[in-house]
Amino acid sequence: MSDNIRGAFFMIASMVCFAVNDAIIKSLGGVLPAFQTLAVRGGLVVLLLAVLVMRSGWQVHKLGQRDRMILSLRALSEVGAAFFIVTALFNMELANMNAILQILPLTIPLAAFLFLGEPLGWRRILAISIGFLGMLLIVKPGGDGFNIYSLFCLAAVVCVTIRDLTARSLGAKLSSQEMSFFAAFGVFVAASLAAAFEPWAPISFVAWTALLAASVAIFFGYIVSVLAIRTGDVSFTAQFRYVGLIAALILGHVFFSEWPDFYSFIGAGVIVGTGAFTIYRQRSTHI
Repeated sequence: MSDNIRGAFFMIASMVCFAVNDAIIKSLGGVLPAFQTLAVRGGLVVLLLAVLVMRSGWQVHKLGQRDRMILSLRALSEVGAAFFIVTALFNMELANMNAILQILPLTIPLAAFLFLGEPLGWRRILAISIGFLGMLLIVKPGGDGFNIYSLFCLAAVVCVTIRDLTARSLGAKLSSQEMSFFAAFGVFVAASLAAAFEPWAPISFVAWTALLAASVAIFFGYIVSVLAIRTGDVSFTAQFRYVGLIAALILGHVFFSEWPDFYSFIGAGVIVGTGAFTIYRQRSTHI
């Protein structure tokens, strides 16, 4: 089996893991408060990642002051992303949320062009512009189907874009496992502090089971996503991130009886198409 095929398999597995986590967290909406959900899940993920990092060794003490500030910014962006995504999950359809998140392959090269000076040709700029039009078909600003929590999802896209750009800046100075640990730890601390100001709901055995399953899903999602990046050609494996949208469609329909409307389907198709083209152009410029 070639490295590209293995990398594609790891990317598909990571997207399915993240979609399963989203579905489980969505099922807890109305059962547990958002901050409590983030705090408990965050604590479990921190424990799992701590075991992994202790086995591979700590590198954070080798970072300079500038890199420590970048790591702190990355943790803050992860906190924002977690809050906005969980809030959106509690209040909108799973597939629509995932469809909006699929504009990440468009926002990351755009942000890298604006802030890091990375090259971006006119074809990719045009594809990014069309992709944002597809996003508007899902969000429907000003329409009857407009959901304010779609803006929370867009805020999550901004946070994840910042997170990924800071990861580029850190480069090989810190392992992916350790970066994930500090991001998860930041979410755990911030959510725990926020949860102290809201009523703490009793957690049933079923809710504990769901939180543990979500923690395991996101933990393995972290691991296999790292393997996807390190195995094969990144520009090839990145195309399979759109499996997450298919998984969200299936999980949303089976467990929540959700099905996006016609315009959301068109918007998702536009985002996927332009995102795939952007990845293709990025790959061709590096050949």
